[in-house]
Amino acid sequence: MINTASIFNIKNDNEFENLTYQVFKHQFENNRVYRSFCDLLYIHPDDVKSISEIPFLPIQFFKSHNVLSSESKVQSTFTSSGTTGSLTSKHHITDLNIYMKSFRKGFESFYGSVKDYVVLALLPSYLERKGSSLIFMVDDMIKQSNHPESGFYLNNLSELKNKLIALDNSGKKVLLIGVSFALLDLVETHQFQLKNTIIMETGGMKGRRKELIRAELHNILKQGFGVDVIHSEYGMTELLSQAYSKGHGIFNCPSWMRILTRDTEDALTILPKGKAGGINVIDLANINSCSFIATQDLGKAHDNNTFEVIGRFDHSDIRGCNLLVL
Repeated sequence: MINTASIFNIKNDNEFENLTYQVFKHQFENNRVYRSFCDLLYIHPDDVKSISEIPFLPIQFFKSHNVLSSESKVQSTFTSSGTTGSLTSKHHITDLNIYMKSFRKGFESFYGSVKDYVVLALLPSYLERKGSSLIFMVDDMIKQSNHPESGFYLNNLSELKNKLIALDNSGKKVLLIGVSFALLDLVETHQFQLKNTIIMETGGMKGRRKELIRAELHNILKQGFGVDVIHSEYGMTELLSQAYSKGHGIFNCPSWMRILTRDTEDALTILPKGKAGGINVIDLANINSCSFIATQDLGKAHDNNTFEVIGRFDHSDIRGCNLLVL
């Protein structure tokens, strides 16, 4: 049995690799869906000599199967937003403490204690539905911040505008985390000149606006908020860990998370660093589901455990899904 505490105490690449092999073997033996996927590829833990040879489960499996590596009772199920009529991903969580430890320690490793911030959340599309892992995380951040001014905002943009200006002028450290379309709505109603506030976008127009490339989005937000850089959070329903960017679209992973890129025509081929391809995520916090996920994002992996996101697959729901009949 893998000690989950060891996941969040990884000190170097060797420790990460050793634990990754252990997690792969554990999930191969205990995750029926992942085992079937590996069997179809004729890949067994004894044959794997490098991390790049580990099979990455297409993220679409979370829409069609129960992806579990634990027989413990499911404590909560996180669901993706999805478009009307489409299948949504379901991530069954058997230990919420692992998720809480992951997002708390992940944020702290890049930004310090959340208690130092007033946390304001502008996440209307997520608040309007149940089962959002992002809302679960941000709600905990708001509670942990211990500031009475921290809180969620839905459509009350004028109230948020006044609160943001007052807090920034007071010299308090402020974190405004928001979905892209709502941040754009805010800067269209008011122009800011913020000095003590971090603006963090979580991506996504959720069908409310035309999709923008990240650089274009950030330029609009920088001008609107009067800040030098826009921060970003990279996470998803199917993961229990987040990567963060402090600007310029370069994301950093916590020590228990890694990004590789795969060839878009041959999903089993891992590309060298710096080459654009499909993003594969190793998230060891996903010990009880699947830690090896082939996402629908396109990006580049760089040195020092950093990466960038450059787009999405076209028709990503149908591409590469010939094994989804498991």
